[in-house]
Amino acid sequence: MQMGFSVAEGTALHGLIEETTGDIVIRLDTRGFIDTASANISSIGYDLSQLLLKPHVTDLADAHYTDALGAYTARVLRPTDRTDALADWLEFPLRMTGSQKDCELTQQPSWFAISLRPITDDYGEPAGALGLLRSVEKLRALEGEIYSRALIDPLTGLSNRHAFCAALRRQLASGQGGAMALFEVDRMRAVFMQYGQRTADEIIWGFAKFLEAMAYSDHDLAQFDAERFCVMLPGFSSDAAGEWAEDVLSTFGSLALTSSVRAPRLTASAGLSTIECSVDWILRQAELALVMARARGGMQVAHSSRIPASASRAALG
Repeated sequence: MQMGFSVAEGTALHGLIEETTGDIVIRLDTRGFIDTASANISSIGYDLSQLLLKPHVTDLADAHYTDALGAYTARVLRPTDRTDALADWLEFPLRMTGSQKDCELTQQPSWFAISLRPITDDYGEPAGALGLLRSVEKLRALEGEIYSRALIDPLTGLSNRHAFCAALRRQLASGQGGAMALFEVDRMRAVFMQYGQRTADEIIWGFAKFLEAMAYSDHDLAQFDAERFCVMLPGFSSDAAGEWAEDVLSTFGSLALTSSVRAPRLTASAGLSTIECSVDWILRQAELALVMARARGGMQVAHSSRIPASASRAALG
């Protein structure tokens, strides 16, 4: 079975693809120089009709990627095994040309992917390659958006539990210790039942922004779940973490005072744990401490290491 395309087949495919897609079609000679290309190659700064010398396919790539593109092209043009000709797509940033270089410091490189297939002449001899150039900028932007959504809470814009656990693992691996604080606005269920989801969301969003303002630059802050927030305090002792958490609660309580008797009075509680053992242990201890803080009526800070064992068993049921 013959791999690749004849010249006639390549010409027909060239026209078909050019008409039906926005990809840039190129035809290479046996040395890898661009023999012909679809008119839309001008969109990346090349006009073959105005060039005295044919550009080599590697001229399309940024200098750091020319070797990779050259090796890929050589594998297609001179495959040692015919199955090598069916290579995957290769991604690379375009080399800036002409006026693009004038704003090189501010312009981000455009990423493209190339796929090449060998073509043969009427006698079955190698005649070059036919290729597609496809912009992958939209794909990369979509991948970035999907990645961000996987790690970012859409309401508050904070990292989510998954991202925070990864940060905790890194902190544990560093051996630097510290503490973790788990916060929750008191009586949020009652607020939701009385005022509805929109008001509850506004309170959650506002508390998230407040915590961002209170956290230090080296603190990792995340939304633990729908109503709770966690803050990693690297290098903090239990006492220092407790003082910081109490300051957060008192400041929030004073800022949340309202002059209307119909508006809810907002307070918050916090549970603290030390960063040791494992991520599961840290989270479990912080949740236990938060349960004890809320059981005392709210507006309290509790530390897992100061909770009696009997109280721990009772809280866990």
